[in-house]
Amino acid sequence: MGKWPCVTVHNLQRKISVNVAQLEKFAGNAVQHSLLLHPRERTDLRKLSEIFIWLVSDRRMALLHRKFLGQSRPTDVLTFQHGEIFISVDTARRHARAFGNSLLRELKLYIVHGLLHLHGFDDQTPADARKMKTTEEKILRCALSC
Repeated sequence: MGKWPCVTVHNLQRKISVNVAQLEKFAGNAVQHSLLLHPRERTDLRKLSEIFIWLVSDRRMALLHRKFLGQSRPTDVLTFQHGEIFISVDTARRHARAFGNSLLRELKLYIVHGLLHLHGFDDQTPADARKMKTTEEKILRCALSC
C-alpha cells in the first residue's frame, strides 16, 4: 500500500476552544485505520495525497450547506470528494451535550464520518447508515488506542 494522505486541521472559528494538534494526530491515525477497510477499492480516500479538515462555525456551515446542498440550516459534517471535510464546532458542541459525549469525542466522530464518506461509505438509507455508524465506532476505538 502507498503512502497515507497528509491530514491538516484548520480552525476557522474562534468561539469554542479546540485542540487542533490533538485532532490532527487523531485524524492521521483514523485515515490509516479507514484505509485498512476495503483494501482493493479505488476510493477518493485512496487517491488523495492531502486531506483538509476545516473547523467552522454554524454560520459558515449554514452558508456552505445552502450553497452546495440547498439546505438552509447548518449541519454537522460536509465532505467533498477532493479531500475537504468541514465540521461545525457549534453543532458538535450541541450534539456532544445532547448525547453525553465530550466535544473532543464528537469532533473525532465527525472526522471519521467524513473520512468514511471519502472512502465510499454512504448513509442515505437506514441500512447504510447503520453500517456506517458501526464502522465509525470501530475506527474511533482503533484510532484512539494508537
